[in-house]
Amino acid sequence: MSRDFEINKEVELPAEPELVWDAIATGPGMSSWFMGPHEIDPAVGGKIKLTIGDFSEQSTITAWDPPKHLAYETTTGDDGSFHAMEYLLEAKDGGSTVLRFVHSGRIGPEWGDEYVDMTTSGWDFYLHTLGQYVRYFAGRPGTYVYAQLPKAPDGTDPWSLLVDGLGLTEPLRVGDPVRMAVDGLDPIDGVVDYTIPQVREVLGIRGKDALYRFHSSGAIGHHCFGADAEKATKAWQDTLNRVYR
Repeated sequence: MSRDFEINKEVELPAEPELVWDAIATGPGMSSWFMGPHEIDPAVGGKIKLTIGDFSEQSTITAWDPPKHLAYETTTGDDGSFHAMEYLLEAKDGGSTVLRFVHSGRIGPEWGDEYVDMTTSGWDFYLHTLGQYVRYFAGRPGTYVYAQLPKAPDGTDPWSLLVDGLGLTEPLRVGDPVRMAVDGLDPIDGVVDYTIPQVREVLGIRGKDALYRFHSSGAIGHHCFGADAEKATKAWQDTLNRVYR
């Protein structure tokens, strides 16, 4: 049986509304912190297209009031499922912005109560990444680097293989300096900017020119600023293939 849901978030971001708007309402901005490459037609009725690998999703803009209000809704699926996103921006003293965000819609019968918990956790990570982007990389369009994690050998812990293969040492805590070894690239120095203590398989590392994002979903999705997309994608996929062979 299909079910309706609603997730509400409120965060304060270290940037003025105009800068946050550029991050949430332009293709280059959205691609710099959220999931994958976006194309945005900026008007009510305009389309937002997201493409990750072989996956593609299209939404229609339902509210457009720069730099205060953006809303859009995905195409309704055969099972009646759809997703609606709404961003409300409010300027605060000191040059910051309060973002009120709502993700609502309807999910298909294959999802249970775990959907809201899982999606809520995902939005915590994405909105944190948005804050990191506007604080450290605003105005620098990001290249989205996506690579699939191969199946780990039987009897091994996939997350430990990844951490060890990159030259990292657990436990990883926010603020820890790290250095990652990636095939074909110079060593990457950074700092841990996101973890969930009770969930090992989620990690954010901020480098000088990138936001590196590792998820438990079986893939990595990095936002690189000034990188050669083809070279970076090959380097990360080669590294994952080596780590999991």
